[in-house]
Amino acid sequence: MNSRKAYAFYFTLFAILLILDQWSKIYIKTHFFLGEEVMVIPHWFRIAFTENPGAAFGMELGGIFGKYVLSIFRVIFSIGIVFYLIHQIKNNVHKGFLIALTFILAGAIGNVIDGVFYGMIFSESSYYHTTVAKFVPFGSGYAGIFQGKVVDMLYFPMIHGSFPEWMPSLGGQPFTFFSPIFNIADSCITVGLAILIYFLNKVEL
Repeated sequence: MNSRKAYAFYFTLFAILLILDQWSKIYIKTHFFLGEEVMVIPHWFRIAFTENPGAAFGMELGGIFGKYVLSIFRVIFSIGIVFYLIHQIKNNVHKGFLIALTFILAGAIGNVIDGVFYGMIFSESSYYHTTVAKFVPFGSGYAGIFQGKVVDMLYFPMIHGSFPEWMPSLGGQPFTFFSPIFNIADSCITVGLAILIYFLNKVEL
């Protein structure tokens, strides 16, 4: 594959993944109340709208400062991947490795957009609110730049049970697997990392 076709292929893949991520988030943000759930596959898969101010899979970093640090790190990380991906395309490295980088880049930028801009362009989502969030004039949203919350909606509570009684502290308490609620961007990063690990031994970095 020559360089022009290669750039077109990976840019198209990146764009498709990013559009899917942002479309799903914008749809959920503007059609669901916080906490609203829709059962897709009984006992296996739900659409459940939640937001988090922190890292992937609903994890958080504390306070406004932590949010700034995380958002800026995501921006720098994404810029680094862009340059690294361009360099690796020029070097014509293994296609699987480049696909992995493209997935990771799409996921990283997908969550960057939420954190950097969503607070500036959306009204706030609330529990038990009479209206869902709407687009608002830039800068008049629910938070400042770099302070937006990441929209999550994919929930797979596949296994329910209780911890064995013999386990210290947790014995007898209920658990759910898989309990984190995530989004398409998180999925892209996870898939990209899995592909990356598989192809690392095939690529000279």
